[in-house]
Amino acid sequence: MARTYLVVIDDSAEARVALRFAARRAAKTGGAVEVLAVVQPQDFVQWGGVQAAIEEEQRLRIEASVAASVGEIVDAAGIKPEIVVREGDPVTVVRAYVGTRDDIAALVLGAAPAGKPGALVADFTGNDAGKLPCPLMIIPGSLTDDQLEHLS
Repeated sequence: MARTYLVVIDDSAEARVALRFAARRAAKTGGAVEVLAVVQPQDFVQWGGVQAAIEEEQRLRIEASVAASVGEIVDAAGIKPEIVVREGDPVTVVRAYVGTRDDIAALVLGAAPAGKPGALVADFTGNDAGKLPCPLMIIPGSLTDDQLEHLS
């Protein structure tokens, strides 16, 4: 079973840095990368087709972001990240998703270079950090490509 690095991604620069780290790490260890995007639920969607269209739009946006972030790594290593889109509160969704998977080698999160940590970093490094079923890797969003290459 391949070691899977699970990256939670959004539109932030630090999430793209975390994805680049995970892709480099997977390439060096013969692992895989899985990208989890969490869509916040809509307040009210009258028709299911509208919700499906929103989720598909999110998936396409995330796929474009993944391609832009790790395209050359994917090409060089032959790694094609799997993209999973879930709806709900990000902390709840990530906890539930990680809890159902025994092939996840690490949960990889990006940390903002300045300001307060995001909700996921704050939650997963808080009181419940020891309850995760896998290691947590927090990648500083300020790392350069050379630093990522060296660290991965």
